[in-house]
Order: sequence, then C-alpha cells, then structure tokens
Amino acid sequence: MTPGQTVDVECLAVQVGDTVALDRVLLIGDGGSVTAGTPLVAGAQVEAVSQGEYKDDKVIVFKFKAKGHYRRKTGHRQTFTRLLIERIVTPGTEGEPEQQPPQEKEEVMASGT
Repeated sequence: MTPGQTVDVECLAVQVGDTVALDRVLLIGDGGSVTAGTPLVAGAQVEAVSQGEYKDDKVIVFKFKAKGHYRRKTGHRQTFTRLLIERIVTPGTEGEPEQQPPQEKEEVMASGT
C-alpha cells in the first residue's frame, strides 16, 4: 500500500470521512529495506480515511443433487468499506510528520535620501 491508494476491507462501523488507524501491521517495505514483524511490527500504523460502504457482486450458491429433484439457489452480497490510505507510520518516525519551523522574513527598510 502507498499513500493515496484505496483499499477495500470487511465492513467497519465508521462514518464517511472518519479516520481509521490500522495498527496490526505485519510487514513494511520502504524502497530497498523490508521490516518483518514477529508477528507484528511494533510501532507501525496505517492511517486511512473512510470513503463509505458498498456491496460487492452477488455470489450465487446453487445446491444440486442428481436424483430426487433437489435444487436450491441462493445468493450473497458481501458489504465492504473502502479506505483511502493517508500515510504509513513506521517505527522510526513519530506520530506526526516533522515540519520545519517557518523562517522569519527580514524586513528591509529603504532610506529615502
């Protein structure tokens, strides 16, 4: 997963626009380095925003027995929640991304001579 990517997960009880923290991370890969958990990566977290729920395509379940005229047809539609990945927090980084303090602008006064 990368930030900006959407992921479909089993239906979660969240509203549209709510932030979801996924803290059970098994593996993190960043370029050439890979960190595998035993079983989880400590301190790793994925932050995502809910984009709503939807139902997947219908799966047809058809039961049939060759003799006896036994036929049963049912269907199932699974509900999913679509998440937009905002950022991935690795164990080496803090919860908030580092921001550089704003640089102060020097005012230059022009002399009127």
